[in-house]
Amino acid sequence: MKFGGSSVGDGRRIKHVAHLVKHFLDEGNKIIVVTSALGGITDLLLKTASKAAIGVDSAYIREFIINLAETHSQAALDAISEQTIASEVLEKIDSRLGGLERVLNDVCYSGRLTARSLDYISSYGERLSAPILSGALRLEGVNSMAFTGGEAGIVTTSDYGNARPLERTYQQVQERLGSLIETSVPVVSGFIAKCEADTVTTLGRGGSDFTASIIAAAIHADEIWLWKDVPGIMTTDPKIVPEAQVLHVISYIEAMEMSYFGAKILHPRAIEPAIRHGIPVRVKSTFEPELGGTLIVKEEKRIASTVKAISVITDMALINISGVSMMGHVGVAAHIFTTLADAGVNIAMISQASSEANISLVVEKNHLDMAIAALQSDFKNGIIRNISYDKRIGVVAVVGSGMAGMPGVSGRIFSAIGMAQINVIMISQGSSQHNISFVVAIDDAYDVVRALHREFGLDKMEILYE
Repeated sequence: MKFGGSSVGDGRRIKHVAHLVKHFLDEGNKIIVVTSALGGITDLLLKTASKAAIGVDSAYIREFIINLAETHSQAALDAISEQTIASEVLEKIDSRLGGLERVLNDVCYSGRLTARSLDYISSYGERLSAPILSGALRLEGVNSMAFTGGEAGIVTTSDYGNARPLERTYQQVQERLGSLIETSVPVVSGFIAKCEADTVTTLGRGGSDFTASIIAAAIHADEIWLWKDVPGIMTTDPKIVPEAQVLHVISYIEAMEMSYFGAKILHPRAIEPAIRHGIPVRVKSTFEPELGGTLIVKEEKRIASTVKAISVITDMALINISGVSMMGHVGVAAHIFTTLADAGVNIAMISQASSEANISLVVEKNHLDMAIAALQSDFKNGIIRNISYDKRIGVVAVVGSGMAGMPGVSGRIFSAIGMAQINVIMISQGSSQHNISFVVAIDDAYDVVRALHREFGLDKMEILYE
């Protein structure tokens, strides 16, 4: 069971989480808990680290540490009413904050914030929340111990900020946690681990889901439960379409397509270990635990509607690369992709005209300046005549395993968009046919989502499986 930041936002919510875990433990389950940081803490740590790098004094750092200690001490006291347990947790919180203060002061004095230091600093949200949740479980009469990701056995590459687990992680986690679940509930800090150099690494934002998936694969869990502040994975964002429905069952591939294209319910890599070991993933609401949520499984279920969900991303940018000399010129596309990869730019979508005179790419908006600079620097030979970009775009993805091999789906999609008088700028579809993605002007993106949600009847979708 993994609990997100909204689920463990403060002491009152941590106490509720402990009640939930105890309830499912009493039903005969063996459970490992993975926890995120308290709500907003990771963002606060990152912000403070950035301020330290550009120059603040030690008094500012000291005040930050005091406030952080007060926030977590209050959460501990709200969640744990028994003095002995509360005192043990408060002592652990105080002992851990000393290391954070030292590193922040080092960053302040040197004016340098390395990726390694940033991982160490941002890890503290989970390091401080795990002992509180473990203490709240002990108050419920549950044997529990708190572990950091590294202590639990997760060892990763040294790609600070985006580390990946090494293969031996799975054996180490099994050795350290596998037998404990017979008599206790281990609480593991999500998002963080250690590399072979024994320094702290992180799995990327949203990586607590990834932590849960890694641990589940290591212990051969029956299911992974991701507790969120939503009732499950939905047909689209209910803030855009209030009539959006919960999807009761979807496939791994559908979940991954949706997570990549804007449905922020899952970390894009979170279910890779689950897929590898065939472990079902269930997304449930911490605040409505009686609801079944969404079950993510290997088998692709077909429903009456060929389309299951519609996602949208608006923090992207479109790059158009053109030049007559590109036509028939071997290796141009490879050169473009290598140039962008070397610059650290991730490409989300690709489209190329059959004339080979134009290639369109979609990248994250915060990578746009790097991408343009790299392309302009690397292509001074005249093959590329023009590089233009558009920051005011939205990427819409239509997802559903039932789309594969089904005639007429694309026709319905673009007919509905045409009826709404909206222009499509770029189209991309993978050979798996589980996803049709396209680019529209940012001002039209939400209208497209609403039009397609109506077109495919997702507001009154019947869950009928073949």
